[in-house]
Order: sequence, then structure tokens, then C-alpha cells
Amino acid sequence: MNGSSLTRHRSARPRPLKAVVTDVDGTLTDSERRLDPRAFEVVRRLERRGVSVALATGNVLPIALGLHRLLGLSGPIVAENGGVIYHRDADGKEIAEKLTDRRVALAAFRKLRKSGLAAQRLFTDRWREAEVAIETNVSLASVQRVLRGSGLVVESTGYAIHIMENRGGKLPALRRALAYRGLVPEECVILGDGDNDCAMLRAAGFGVSFASGSRRARRAARYVSRAPYAAGFVEGLKASGILD
Repeated sequence: MNGSSLTRHRSARPRPLKAVVTDVDGTLTDSERRLDPRAFEVVRRLERRGVSVALATGNVLPIALGLHRLLGLSGPIVAENGGVIYHRDADGKEIAEKLTDRRVALAAFRKLRKSGLAAQRLFTDRWREAEVAIETNVSLASVQRVLRGSGLVVESTGYAIHIMENRGGKLPALRRALAYRGLVPEECVILGDGDNDCAMLRAAGFGVSFASGSRRARRAARYVSRAPYAAGFVEGLKASGILD
């Protein structure tokens, strides 16, 4: 089965694959979150062939945009776990859109602290515009318990816990960002390794997760690589057929 007993068989793709959407940490990187040269070479090859590559990350836009430019990508960016998107309009003008209200997330964070939970905001939270991301020194379950009934999106990337109002999440933001390019997720190879990638993976034309991915991400993907991290990224692109 394509060299992998972990391939997920689903119904035939209704649309041709035209673009790639990828998470960053654990996907384009090694186990230490360092950018892997193999991923760099592959995304450059795709872009040279006219295949647009987009980023969908829990990280802040300044970091994602720096990576986007250094890699020479042409696709949009979903940042802050779906709270912010970046794209260019028909005239090439750069546009950043904030999709959720950070005040809602900040109020939720204050509620966590008031409850006695020792939640700590990430260092990068100083640059966030649409959500709050906290350290994993507290459990996802404990955060969800305190915020139950608040109508919030609370998701784990494995590296942080993200809190935002319920309009957030990678998939809704990705649909909006892709629409500016006349695309939908069903026309994309989408690669991710965290629980917060599951909705995107299920919506993808070809969803890829990795041996190093979370259990939920592996279950949501059409293809699960044998190799972990960036090596799995390359393997998954080849399995999709978008990379020869």
C-alpha cells in the first residue's frame, strides 16, 4: 500500500490537486523545531513548477511571514491557529485580516488565572492579535474544564494551547484565505501533525499526517507517513502525487 500500512483509503478525489497547505512546527521541521533542508528543497521545487504552497500555523504572523518570504512561497498564510490570515489582492497589495476578537480570549485567560490554574502565556503572545496561546504546563483538559460553556475554541498543537472565540480555527480561516485564490481545501494537499490540524486534514483533497503526529491527526489524515517530521512531509507529498 504505497509502502505504508498506514494509508487511509477513502472515496476517490472529486477534484484535481492544485496547491499545498502545510503546518510548520513538526511538519517542515525536525523534532527540535528546526527547519529541515529537505522541506526547504521540496517547497522550492513545487513553487518552481507553479504549485502554490500556503502555510497554516499556530504561530504569529510575523514569524510565519518571515518564513513565507525566506522560502519564496506564493500561497496565503493562516496564522494564530486561524485568527489571522495574510494574502495578496489582485493588484499584489499585501493584506492581513484579523478574524477573531482577542479581547474574548484575554477574558478567558483571566478566568483561567482566577480559577487558580497556573496558566502562562507564550513568549510570542506579545505579538498575537486574535487569540491567546498558553504554555503546556497546564493540561488541555483542565483548560477546557474551566472554560466549558464559554463558546470558545480551545485546541492543542502539542506545543501550546490556543484559546479564541468560536469563529476561529484553521479550517474556517483556510477556506477564506484560499477563496481569494479561487481554491477550496478539497483541491489541496494538506499536511499537519496536531489536533488543531484535524478539521483541515478531513476537508483536504489529500490529507497527510506523520508517524510523529498526534493520534487524532493520524486518524483524520488520508495518508500517514512512516517517516516522522519533515521526512514524512516529503513522503506524504510523493504519496499524494503532487510531487514526483
